Parts: sequence; structure tokens; C-alpha cells
Amino acid sequence: MNNPTSPPTPAVDPGELIEDPYGAYGRLREEGPVHRITGTDGLPAWLVTRYDDVREALADPRLSLDKHNATPGGYRGMALPPALDANLLNMDPPDHTRIRRMVSKAFTPRHVEGLRVPIRRTAERLLDSLPGRDEVDLIPSYAAPLPIIVICDLLGVPQSRRAGFRAWTDALVAPDPTRPERAREAVGDLLSFFTRLIADKRARPADDLLSALIAVRDEEDRLNEDELMSLAFLLLVAGYENTVHLIGNAVAALLAHPEQLAALRADAALLDRAIEELARYDGPVPLAIRRFPTEDIVIGGVTVPAGETVLLSLAAAHRDPRRFPDPDRLDIGRDAGGHLALGHGIHYCLGAPLARMETGIALTALFDRFPDLSLAVPPHDLRRRPSMRSRGLLALPVRPAGRPGPSDAHASVG
Repeated sequence: MNNPTSPPTPAVDPGELIEDPYGAYGRLREEGPVHRITGTDGLPAWLVTRYDDVREALADPRLSLDKHNATPGGYRGMALPPALDANLLNMDPPDHTRIRRMVSKAFTPRHVEGLRVPIRRTAERLLDSLPGRDEVDLIPSYAAPLPIIVICDLLGVPQSRRAGFRAWTDALVAPDPTRPERAREAVGDLLSFFTRLIADKRARPADDLLSALIAVRDEEDRLNEDELMSLAFLLLVAGYENTVHLIGNAVAALLAHPEQLAALRADAALLDRAIEELARYDGPVPLAIRRFPTEDIVIGGVTVPAGETVLLSLAAAHRDPRRFPDPDRLDIGRDAGGHLALGHGIHYCLGAPLARMETGIALTALFDRFPDLSLAVPPHDLRRRPSMRSRGLLALPVRPAGRPGPSDAHASVG
């Protein structure tokens, strides 16, 4: 066992973890299961890299998400007001269990299945409206608006309120270090947005998830006001943020591996397995949300003191050859079950069924409409967000080739 006062201290540049996460995390994974690193905030953290250790830690109740369990003077994190901070990503049981139970019915596979037809219609409508050019950026025109429309419809966010929302969340999730004021401004904008939205829903409730949550708050008193607003914030952000990148990364990976795309087009039955493999191969979340041990614990043979920050590297775990043979190869026929892209344990993603469905529909509709779609730049020239928190594309320039019309669309991929 390593002495916690003399932990392994690999030479790793935080920038490398952003620019080349699979290479950097992979090197660390093979050097050892747990490392003491310096995060982008300049503070020390414990990085866990091997699949078995990451999976076990995700389900370990001694690893708390509650920032109050952090060592004083240690983790600072994102500065959010209580009205946005009292959300599931900062909670442990029993509060986590109480609040999660209130919204879980909206994301069951059976309920989500009822959304399939409207989601497909939305995807087709977005493809209909792609600009008539030889080159199109699929992120702002398709991968981003699809999940935004879906989650906004589910929550009941009026069309007139949706403009600008993505820019605010981008400023929080991938902050620009040269313009720190943008993150602060985004917090204020989001707080005002949700304050007005909840007030409007109280005055004019409708048949949507947000109106139902307000009723739980006002009529049943199972939520306080900060929890209500924070839950709305989390559902809206989480409901599209990771799905945008899951779709974008999946399209980019398939276009960069035409033989895999050809196999998918040849056998629609591979779609479900392909989604799991794409989530493993290049998922939207390189690091699980930070955790804090409530007591000294041993991870991978290393003692981690209570209260210190633990980072679980999903990017490293998903390329661990101990779990996934030939892990750097995209193989849509692979059984990628057990990947951790959507979490594990009590914090497993509530919206996982919805994210899987949206991704499947997005891929099906896109490649059915444009069977000769190709990247407009080499794969290594695709620009990604400068963030350790999320792995997503800033742009996905593609050439639709023949641009067949809506009447040519068919359902060969899914």
C-alpha cells in the first residue's frame, strides 16, 4: 500500500488531459491505478484510472458528492447560488433518494418509448432545414438543437424562452479562462431564467414535468424552493448537455471509421450495440463528478484521506484492456455492456433511456437522409471543447454529398 503522505506524483500537464485524454489517462492507467495530480484549478486531487477501481468507486457510499464533506480549504468548485446548487450532483442519500424518486417516472423506458415518434419528427424537421450548402456544421444545426428541443418540450419550456440557453451553459461547463466574467454572468442569467420560468408555470400550469414538480413543491411540500429550482436547472442542463456530445462524438467516430458505419447500415440490428460501443469509445464525460471520502479509504491499494478530492477517470476506464480487449479500436459489434458513460450505482444517469433513444434516432435519421455523408476535415482536425468536464466537439463540419430530399428518407439503420 502506498503511503498517503508520499503518493505517486506523475508528471502530467492538465492541458494534456484536455487535448489528448485517452493518451494521457492511458499512460497514467498503466503506470498505476491511483495518482496524485494537480487539477485545472491548481488544487491536488486523487485520480483513479482502472476500470474495476472506477466502477467500484462509483458505487461506494463512502465517496460523497456533498461538497460539505470536502477538506476545509480544499475543493472550491463552481460557485453557484443555493437556488442552483441544491441539486442531485451535490447530494447523498437520503435527500438524493427523495428527490430522484420524484422525477424517475418521467424517464422510465416505458415512458421514454412514448417519445420516440415526436423525437423522430423533430430530427427529420431539423434535417429538412439544413442549409443548402456543400458543407454543414452538424453541431449547431442538428446535434445540439435535437436534445434541447426534446428536454425543453418535456419540461414545458416555451419556445420563446429557449434562445441563449446553450450559451449560458457552455460558459459554465467549458469556461473561457481568459474571460472569467462570462461564467459569473451566465450564473446570473440562469438564475433569472429559472425564476421567471417557475413563476410563469405557477401562474399557468400545464401538462409538463416542470408543472408537476411545482405541484409537488406547493401542494405536497416534498421539495423546498432551492431544491425545486436546482432540480429544474439540472434536468434542463443534464437533459441535453451530455446528449449533444454523445450524438456529435458518435457521428464523428462513425464517419472516421467508414467500415463501422457500413456495417451499421448493413445490419440495423446492430444499432443498440453500436450506441453502447460509441458511448464507451468516445463518451461525453471523461471524468465523473468529483467525490469526497467520508473516511480514509483504500482505492487500488492506495489510502485516500477523508475529505480529499477523488476524480474517477471514465476515459481511462473505458480504454482499460483488462476490461475491454483491444480498447482503442471502435467495434460496433463489441459487447460494450458495463461501460460507465452513463454512470453506475445510485447516481446512474436518470435520463439514460432518453439519451440512448435520442442518439439512436439521431444516427438513424441522419444516415438514412444522407447515406454518403462525409467529414469535411480530417478527423484529427476536429476542434473540441477545452474542458476536462466534458468531451464534445466545437464544430462538426460535414459534406452531405447528394443531399437527397425528405421523400428519400427511409429506415434502414434503425
